[in-house]
Amino acid sequence: MSRKTWLITGASSGLGKALAEYVLAQGDQVVATASSTQATTELASRYPRTALAIRLDVTDAADRVAAVRAAEKRFGSIDILVNNAAIDFVGALEEQEESDYRRLFEVNFFGAVALTREVLPGMRGRRSGVIVNVSSMDGLASLPANGFYSASKFALEGFTEALWQEIAPIGLHAMIIQPGSFRTGIENRTRVSGEAIEDYAATSGAFRAMMGSLTPEMFPGDPKRAAETIYEVATAPEPRHWVVLGSDAQRRIGVKLGRLTAEFEAGKELAFGTDFPGAADNAVL
Repeated sequence: MSRKTWLITGASSGLGKALAEYVLAQGDQVVATASSTQATTELASRYPRTALAIRLDVTDAADRVAAVRAAEKRFGSIDILVNNAAIDFVGALEEQEESDYRRLFEVNFFGAVALTREVLPGMRGRRSGVIVNVSSMDGLASLPANGFYSASKFALEGFTEALWQEIAPIGLHAMIIQPGSFRTGIENRTRVSGEAIEDYAATSGAFRAMMGSLTPEMFPGDPKRAAETIYEVATAPEPRHWVVLGSDAQRRIGVKLGRLTAEFEAGKELAFGTDFPGAADNAVL
């Protein structure tokens, strides 16, 4: 089997780092990118022939172009893009600062979109390539105090679902990874945004209070096992579209789907009642 080249964003910590290490251990090539190269440089030094560490702020257009060009110059092409870089701010929707939630969308959504668009021409030319977009269980099941993060992941999922339908006919694939809570140290990187509003004490306030008492044991997911699974699904002959990782993600998403299905079925008559009489037979979609 030929060696593949992966470009992984957010590879300095968490799932990105675990995935980069696992991919390299399998003999594939990795372009490990992050806004800080301290950790990725150390990783690349252990795999000098198959790893390349590049500084990449996914919100910077020049950085994105430079990273893709450097990857192509070193390894010839990018076979698998993993959009993993993400940030999070905690707070009720009314509480959070606009500068924070706009920055969140720039990293979690627009950065991933732009990097995907940057690698697609090469993949289309080769009629080969996989886009792996790392979402979250919050990308399908939102929670109070985490609404903007969820919204950015909902957006990423909608983008990816359209993407795989557009690129499948030319031999490319795209998928969504929906991790739960993994022991990646994210509790130390998540920040509170805005001033607390007393009326939200029972919802976002409870979430804010919990942030100070989180311990690794509260996170059931094993990043190494997640990395192994992502590798397997991304390199499968027929990659899946949705991949849930973690028992908590399976549970939360299952509850959301159950509620959605119940409301969907309960509202069927209401939905049909809003059509022009007889128009359903001529619907475009």
